[in-house]
Amino acid sequence: MTEDLVLRTARSLAREVGLDAVTPGAGAALRLLAAAGNARAVVEIGTGTGVSGVWLLRGMRADGVLTTIDVEVEHQRIARRIFAEAGFAAGRTRIITGRALDVLPRLADGAYDLVFVDAEATGFAACVDAALRLLRPGGVLALNGTLAGGRIGDPAARDAETVTIRETLKAIRESEHWVPALLPVGHGLLAAVKC
Repeated sequence: MTEDLVLRTARSLAREVGLDAVTPGAGAALRLLAAAGNARAVVEIGTGTGVSGVWLLRGMRADGVLTTIDVEVEHQRIARRIFAEAGFAAGRTRIITGRALDVLPRLADGAYDLVFVDAEATGFAACVDAALRLLRPGGVLALNGTLAGGRIGDPAARDAETVTIRETLKAIRESEHWVPALLPVGHGLLAAVKC
């Protein structure tokens, strides 16, 4: 999947500030999920420099709004510029500065079509719980980084991040609330539809 100048710029800026943005393949999968669900309201946990946000916005309905949350004001300043350069009106994004676990409880129940989590694995379980409340039935949860750098399939890998991801994937797989699939794009993208 090739990226245009706006996405290449956002990716370059991510590297400059020490972030690992979603890969083009993962971005294309996010765009697909947003388009397939005719997404109008999307929550993104982890704004970064706007790479994933641009992919999501490009898949969303023309009247859709992306609510994106990050603790880093500087990253959000860059993302705001990237969204504008990509041609999205300011009203298409709601950029909230803060810790996701502090912000998510203030968002409306059942009001969202897609929740994308691009955050530290240690917060996955809490983000999954929040997504279950935020998503409408048929809404999609997407978790980035679920292959744990290739360690997810290695039983000898017992580091905290890998164990946390394994436990989160197992909980989603065994839950009656989700229909999941692990997509082998980028660093691993778990997509799960809320029942």
